[in-house]
Amino acid sequence: MSQNKEFSDTSANRYSLALFELAEESNLLTQIEENSTSFLNLILNNKQFSELIKDPTINRDVLINVTKEISDKFNLENLFKNFLSFLISKRRFFYVEQILKNFNEICSEKRGELKAEIKSAKELSPEEISKITEELSNSFKSKIKLKYIFDKSLIGGLVVQVGSTMINNSIKNKLQQIENRMIKA
Repeated sequence: MSQNKEFSDTSANRYSLALFELAEESNLLTQIEENSTSFLNLILNNKQFSELIKDPTINRDVLINVTKEISDKFNLENLFKNFLSFLISKRRFFYVEQILKNFNEICSEKRGELKAEIKSAKELSPEEISKITEELSNSFKSKIKLKYIFDKSLIGGLVVQVGSTMINNSIKNKLQQIENRMIKA
């Protein structure tokens, strides 16, 4: 099983890099990244479509027709449409979500952006998220691509992770630390 997982990660990375290189050579990187983000949002927000692309029994022609309809409806770039068709023809379309996520990460890295994730116990406004992003950018002297998660289980406080640096200032974490000290005593 782990060999299959390794194979899928390796394959997905290769396809992602190939898409990046094709988009860069064609001077379509911005458009392809927008197409990729839109397609990922469709996968994440449409359970029926998500199940369709992950079903290995679906006929290639059905997948090609579905992606053609989506491409026409959302006016996707020809390069992106052809890439999706290529994945279908090579029976690799069930990797499309992973491939596109990797592609977006490659684009982000090439722009010098750092990935950051923030979890908060209370729901933050867009202004608060923007201010936090700005402060992180200043602190790390780099562009920050922030993923925000509202996490009710935190009780209070924030958990911020930028790259491999984690700041856990949540009440849940502080209670965990107190509990650990009591167990050791």
